[in-house]
Amino acid sequence: MNPRLKEMMKELGDAINSSVSDSEAIAEIVARMKDEGYDIFLALQATVGFTRREEEDEEPVVALQASLGPQFAVNANDIRFLKALRINVDEAH
Repeated sequence: MNPRLKEMMKELGDAINSSVSDSEAIAEIVARMKDEGYDIFLALQATVGFTRREEEDEEPVVALQASLGPQFAVNANDIRFLKALRINVDEAH
């Protein structure tokens, strides 16, 4: 993949992540949910397709799948649930 395109894709992913992370509206709602006693995690995924303008006959290429990454916490209930499904949980990570 073109290194410049790869860098622009990273910049786009960072911008999306930053806009969600810096959103006062999202922060307010998450805080209210936590105040109500809920553990919450937020995972978003964006898929961006692109083609070069001179290659419009080709199918769009999925260029970026950006997410907020592992910004979540697994609580004791989650671990019990996963273990009940016989899923081994490495608590060190």
